[in-house]
Amino acid sequence: MSGVCATNATTNETTGRTAGGAVARAAGRAAVLGSPIGHSLSPVLYRAGFAAAGLSSWSFDAIECDAARLPGLIAELGAEWAGLAVTMPGKQAAAEFATGRSARVDALGVANTLIRSGNGWWAENTDVDGVRGALHAAGVTPSGPVLLIGGGGTARAVVAALAEMAWDGPLVVAGRRPASSVIVVDLARRYGLPVRAIGLSVDEIAAAATESALAVATVPAGAADHLAGALARVPALFDVIYHPWPTPLAAAGAAGRITVTGLDMLLHQALRQFELVTGVRAPADAMRAALRKAVETDLALPV
Repeated sequence: MSGVCATNATTNETTGRTAGGAVARAAGRAAVLGSPIGHSLSPVLYRAGFAAAGLSSWSFDAIECDAARLPGLIAELGAEWAGLAVTMPGKQAAAEFATGRSARVDALGVANTLIRSGNGWWAENTDVDGVRGALHAAGVTPSGPVLLIGGGGTARAVVAALAEMAWDGPLVVAGRRPASSVIVVDLARRYGLPVRAIGLSVDEIAAAATESALAVATVPAGAADHLAGALARVPALFDVIYHPWPTPLAAAGAAGRITVTGLDMLLHQALRQFELVTGVRAPADAMRAALRKAVETDLALPV
C-alpha cells in the first residue's frame, strides 16, 4: 500500500468507493474511545475535516472508555455509527473485539481504528500510516541503521512502518523492559528486518547512535531525557512526544538535523483514519491548521 496519507486517495463518483477501499458515506457518527480522554485531539482534527470536506451531517464525540468497557459499549452502538478511533488503553481490546482485521492488526495485536462493516467491525492500525507519513513528509530517506527506543505499541507500529517502507538498514531495539524488547525484536524478525537488542544505558545508546541514520523514541515523556546528549548527533530524530515541546531530545539536536514530532505522527494517522471512517479524501491542510491552532504551535507539520 502507498499509505503515506489519506490525501493520496481518490473517490469514484459512481460507486462512492475510494482508491483506498473505503466507501463514501453521506452521514454518520464517529468518536474516539479512551481513558483518560479529555486530552484527545481527535475531535479537533475530525471536526475540522468534516467542515472542510462539506460533511455537515457528520458528528464526532470523545467517549471515556477503558479496555474492559469497550466491547459492551461498542456492541450497543446503532447503525448510524460509522467508525471509531481508539486510544489507550483500549487498542488491544479493539483488535480482539473486531470481526475482521487487517494484516497489520493481525501482526501487531493492537488496533486504533474500528470501521463499521455490515453487522460487525473491521480493525486497522493507522499508527503505522502515522509513522510512514511523518517520516516521508519530513524527507527522511528510508535507508541506514535505525535505533528504536521503547517496546510498547508505538514501537511495534514503527517496526511495521519500517517494513512497509522497505527500509534499507538494520534495526537496534533499546527497550526499558526485557520482556517488551523481546516482543519487538521477534516482530521485526517476522517482518524480515535485521535486528538486535541492547540495553538503555547512556553508553549503549551513545555507541548505537554513532552508527544510526535515524533514532526513534517511543517512551513516555521524561523517560529518555537522560539520553539527549547521546542522541544529539543522529541525522534524524523521531520523538513521539508532543507535549511539552521541544523535548530534551529535540532541543539537543545539532544544527540541520531532521526532527519529526508526535504531532506529525498524530496528523498523518488521522488523515488515513478519516478516509477509512468517512470514505472521502481527508482535507489535510484544514486538519493540519486546526491541529496547529489547538496546540498553539508553529511547527510545520508537513503533509
